[in-house]
This record gives sequence, structure tokens and C-alpha cells, in this order.
Amino acid sequence: MNVSNNINSAIVSGTLGIQNASDAITNSASNLASLSVQDTSSSTPQEFLANATVTQLSNVKQLLPETTSGITSDLVGLSVSANNAEASAKVLDVANGTVGTLLDIFA
Repeated sequence: MNVSNNINSAIVSGTLGIQNASDAITNSASNLASLSVQDTSSSTPQEFLANATVTQLSNVKQLLPETTSGITSDLVGLSVSANNAEASAKVLDVANGTVGTLLDIFA
């Protein structure tokens, strides 16, 4: 059994996982930062209610399944990517611990 290839594979997998999670976090954060905020200040209550209605319809539209972008999906993407980064970091931690144990045994 070639332990070296298995450990290298785990290290590469963990590193790639962290890199992919980092890219996804950057993408989601960029999407969130680029969202424009509508100006809801208005001079009359009717204008305020009209703006609120348009805003709510826009928010509902973003939650529909056919939409692929929006604040909700970007926030979920950030959370999923953070979990992926944490899991990949654990893979690297275990691989590094295994390398240390093997060095102690064979050294």
C-alpha cells in the first residue's frame, strides 16, 4: 500500500477545496456588494407605498426558482462556501497529522 499517494491526494484535495471555497466566497461577496439599493425616500405616503410594493415584488421575484441570482442565493452561497472551506481545512489537518505520525514512526 502506497501511503504517500494517499496523503498527497488528501493534501491536494484539501487545498483545492479551500481554493474553490475561497473563489465562491469572493464571487458571492462581489455579487452582494454590487446589488443596488433603491431609494425609498419619497415625499408622500402614496409614493412610499408604491416604492415598497415594487421593492417587495422584486424581492419575491428573486425567491422564485427560475432566478439564479439575488441576495438570498448569494447569502446561502457564502454559508455553503464557508462550510466547504471548513471541511477542506479539516482534511488538510488530518493529512498533516498523518504525515507527522508517519514521520514519527519511520524516523
